Amino acid sequence: MPLRRFVSLTTAQDRDARMSSSFCRRPRLPARSPAGRTAARLALLLGVVLIVAPLEAEGQQNPLQGAWAADRYLLAGGEDHRVEGRIFFGERDWQVLFFVMEDGAPRRGSAEGGGYTLDGEALVFTHLYNLSVGEPMTGLPAQDLRMIVRSETDAPEEPTRIDVEGTVLTLHFPSGNRMTFRRR
Repeated sequence: MPLRRFVSLTTAQDRDARMSSSFCRRPRLPARSPAGRTAARLALLLGVVLIVAPLEAEGQQNPLQGAWAADRYLLAGGEDHRVEGRIFFGERDWQVLFFVMEDGAPRRGSAEGGGYTLDGEALVFTHLYNLSVGEPMTGLPAQDLRMIVRSETDAPEEPTRIDVEGTVLTLHFPSGNRMTFRRR
């Protein structure tokens, strides 16, 4: 019993000592000089600029950047195929993985990637990587398994026109085919 009383007294004494120590008191702030007030105002202004500037820059950001969900593959001949997958745009790089669907099952697939440039509605894909395969479908011939890796100097470019309307991206390929995506 004496040990228990000693422990509780020690704990209570420690608590009281901590509560009355300068550790728990609010520190006194020195009176601000005009130079100190000016420095505080500049620090506040810098903080506002550091918060607001990135928000303004986001409004000027590349409209393609981010992830888009594949929706439709519209062929020049009029065929319309549902597609599943994603296209991702970074600052200068892109990747796509999509499947052309029929009766709820994938019949064709493609994974591609590389670099790109964007000038207004003019998008130019640089094709560094391609993995594709597919069964014949209406408007699309069979595609044997294809695996290609190219250097940047050997990569073909594909000029493509884009339309971005709200959350819908349409890529207009040189072949006359189009593919639509929805912002994720």
